[in-house]
Amino acid sequence: MVSVAEQMVEVLRQAGVERVYGVVGDSLNPVVDAVRRAEGIGWVPVRNEEAGAFAAAAEAELSGSLAVCAGSCGPGNTHLIQGLYDAQRSGLPVLALASHIPSGQIGTGFFQETHPERVFTDCSSWCETVSTPAQLPRLLRIAVQHALGAPGVSVLAFPGDVAALPAAGPTGGSHFLTEQAVAAPPWSQVQALARALNEARTVALFCGAGVRGAHGEVMEAARVLSAPVGHSLRGKEWIQFDNPYDVGMSGLLGYGACHEALHTADLVLLLGTDFPYDSFLPRARTIQVDHDATRLGRRTPLELAVHGDVSATLRAVLPLLEPKADRAFLDEMLRKHCRALEDVVGVYTRDIDKHLPIHPEYVASVLDEVAADDAVFTVDTGMNNVWAARYLQPNGRRRVIGSFLHGSMANALPHAIGAQLACPGRQVVAMAGDGGLSMLLGELLTVARHRLPVKTVVFNNGALGMIKLEMLVSGYPEAETDNGDVDYAGIARAMGIPAKRVTEPVRVREVLAEALERPGPALVDVVTDPNALAVPPHITAAQLKGFALAAGRTVLSGGVGRMIDLARSNLRNIPRP
Repeated sequence: MVSVAEQMVEVLRQAGVERVYGVVGDSLNPVVDAVRRAEGIGWVPVRNEEAGAFAAAAEAELSGSLAVCAGSCGPGNTHLIQGLYDAQRSGLPVLALASHIPSGQIGTGFFQETHPERVFTDCSSWCETVSTPAQLPRLLRIAVQHALGAPGVSVLAFPGDVAALPAAGPTGGSHFLTEQAVAAPPWSQVQALARALNEARTVALFCGAGVRGAHGEVMEAARVLSAPVGHSLRGKEWIQFDNPYDVGMSGLLGYGACHEALHTADLVLLLGTDFPYDSFLPRARTIQVDHDATRLGRRTPLELAVHGDVSATLRAVLPLLEPKADRAFLDEMLRKHCRALEDVVGVYTRDIDKHLPIHPEYVASVLDEVAADDAVFTVDTGMNNVWAARYLQPNGRRRVIGSFLHGSMANALPHAIGAQLACPGRQVVAMAGDGGLSMLLGELLTVARHRLPVKTVVFNNGALGMIKLEMLVSGYPEAETDNGDVDYAGIARAMGIPAKRVTEPVRVREVLAEALERPGPALVDVVTDPNALAVPPHITAAQLKGFALAAGRTVLSGGVGRMIDLARSNLRNIPRP
């Protein structure tokens, strides 16, 4: 007799699922046992369900396929929430299996009772509870298709005793839609877009993660329009490489001339971005293109909303565009971008072999140089976002994953676990802060247990750096941001992971290269300067509240690594009279 749990696992296999991340527990036992006995699918034990959800999010991000995590009743499934919020806000196809207390006890205040159908509503696009075997396999198939179709998080809650019952009917089979149609804009919107772009004297492009797969079309549009191209943090990996029109990034972590280009152009074209920091946008003279119509106009007032895939939209509008022969605006922004980078680049190059503690900027720049061309970087929230934004150079093959929309701490290591399992042949590097790593430190045991070749680089400044910055610029005395002097290399070695601690800048390159080249896991604990806080100049204390900045210049102190070479190269390409 096939059980409900076995039926669930069979549906997951039909959906292509190869692993389930979680922590075993009583109400999950029927599912864990069904996974144990099934072929082609395995259980990945983590130390905290939160890490399992983050790992599933990273797997979904890299594979584009459904990833699954699970939590037992009560605390087991509520631990999932942080990682599920991250996946939902990033639009990743993740399914969470949330087991429940015995069905006869629901509503009685029983031990570990929660209400999953309420708890998970805000961090998912679909959440339902199985009450009887007759609801399966149909309900699980709906959950899978919602996760793939949104894409986003689906949560299927089920009492453990129901999972152990005999299935009510055969499992059968059904095809899951994994490749979605490409949204093409209505012709009327294409014509209106062409008119607006042709009438504008100067145009600036601002690109988000939605330009993935549209690099060629964006470059052609920039060429025809003589338009500078800026990007958000999530758009950086898809648009900055091979880009002679690059003027940097906007936002708290931004640099270069992007902010000025957006605020001085006659018309701004937002391409595939749901950039949340509206105070950085010009709030006028803006057109937005997005495949998700619900995002149009929610960040800034629009002169025109265009519903369509970025690539399809640009292909449709390009034949209608009139080339702008006057490059004065573009060339001015390229020059200002280069000067902005040159003004700050010396901070990370000057006396680096003598500066103690080590410049974190220098560590990030060296890591960028020694890492593989197709490396996957996972990045902790906080100051590591700053270093990744400025020093990790995209090339069309590298990936950079972080909690860029939810902003959760401690994501880098569990993201790396999911990334490595999803891409076993690629180099995976976790850029961890000491604050983030310490929150889910037990996941080093997960890395050690599975001998995952994850390379963890700890930027150990002994402080909650971003919080310290927020306090200082807001006028508050620094308080409780000190993490202490912790030897994370020693902790890693005690867990069975080869590790080294670096306190001298002259050893940074050697130790990083050695760690990246060795088989299996490795950890490098770099003691960095806690005062390297990347304060944006000309920003008042009142303008900085958490991650929300009011308008202002976005060139941050601390240098920008090899981007200066790209900027200088682009200047050399400016046509001479």
